[in-house]
Amino acid sequence: MSKQALRVFSLLFFLTLLPGFYSVCHSADPIVLGVPTSLGFLEGKEGLACVNLAVDEINAAGGVNVGGTMRPFKVVAIDARGAEPGVPVAEVIKAHKKLILEDGAKFIVFGSFRSEAAIACMDLVSQYKIPMLLGTAMSPEMQKKVTQDYDKYKYTFRVCLNAVYLIKYLGGTMGYLNKKFGFNKVFIMDQDVAWARKTGDLMISMVFEKMGWQVVGRQTYPTGASDFSSGLMKAKAGGAQVILPIFDMPQSGILVKQWNAMKVPALVAGFISPLAGPAAWKTFDEKIEGAINAIFEIGNVPVKKVPKSVEFFEKYEKRYGKPIEAGHSPAPAYEMVYLLKDAIEKARSVDGDAVVTELEKTDRLGAMGRIKFGKDHQVIYGEDPAENAMGCMIQWRQGKRVVVYPESVAEGEIALPEGLKAVK
Repeated sequence: MSKQALRVFSLLFFLTLLPGFYSVCHSADPIVLGVPTSLGFLEGKEGLACVNLAVDEINAAGGVNVGGTMRPFKVVAIDARGAEPGVPVAEVIKAHKKLILEDGAKFIVFGSFRSEAAIACMDLVSQYKIPMLLGTAMSPEMQKKVTQDYDKYKYTFRVCLNAVYLIKYLGGTMGYLNKKFGFNKVFIMDQDVAWARKTGDLMISMVFEKMGWQVVGRQTYPTGASDFSSGLMKAKAGGAQVILPIFDMPQSGILVKQWNAMKVPALVAGFISPLAGPAAWKTFDEKIEGAINAIFEIGNVPVKKVPKSVEFFEKYEKRYGKPIEAGHSPAPAYEMVYLLKDAIEKARSVDGDAVVTELEKTDRLGAMGRIKFGKDHQVIYGEDPAENAMGCMIQWRQGKRVVVYPESVAEGEIALPEGLKAVK
């Protein structure tokens, strides 16, 4: 056989093997990411969408390099319904167990919606040595368990904001209002659920009492309430300069519409879940001008001084044809998939203990700023996106969300509503 014929034969032989070779390379076992959340809630829906966005990007780029083998991520989601009234924690645990035992999840991402369920699931993931990254639940109790019994609870991490950091952002905003305008009288309006009541309590003990503010009143509303006029009248009668709302129910945006209609001379500054996203302006009939609202993690709103937050926000809108509406959870849900990818590749394994070790070393510049875990497995939040992850406060101005706090990323100063003047 001539050399030329031999080359042709060799090439033909290689081509007959190529489809099988290709098939082997692309049939590597997927790494299953279990996503147990509350899909009937905005944060749950958008969080899952962000997990899928990150997974699709990673898989399109070749997948995850696990010790020299490229493996794709595979998402298996389940509606754990933990945020719905009356759903017992046992049902949420059952959903997690199904993902691990039946669906083969190697990792739990995004995790349970409510803190009491997420904390209960820490024992389960510990039992099976499955790393779990939380993206919604905010209770500091998670960190306490990690630090008090590290060997047992080291498998749980939180990427989203926690309750203490929320207090710091709200407290920092109140300090700014005091310094700039001389305000020191506040009326608290909160929802009758554990996280909202506790946030109000902590704002009193950790912020207002220490800063010398006068709490002129407080009114709590049951979930589902749609008339907030009595609290607004009390705030006006008490001479409140600031109204601090703490709500996550859909009807709570009506509070700001009523504040606007009643022309209450006080600045609304706090957290009302349905006021976080760009659709709020039309949803509430353009009657939310001047309201200040917390965005728990940047990236959920594009912040010009953090280009990766803008990049993420725009990628989401391009992929799904609509912008992010939730102020809490989407950006952490996206970033935690990349944190896992990096940790798995450095560990060269999907072994839970090996991946935990690498997750603890995380240092990534992402949509939320610089992402690093503390020893308690909580991502560290601050006011410098080059050093820490960040949340922010926005103010509604003529249909736009303007970032007004922290000052390090602010795109404008706080404007006072009609009828309210600085004390100094």
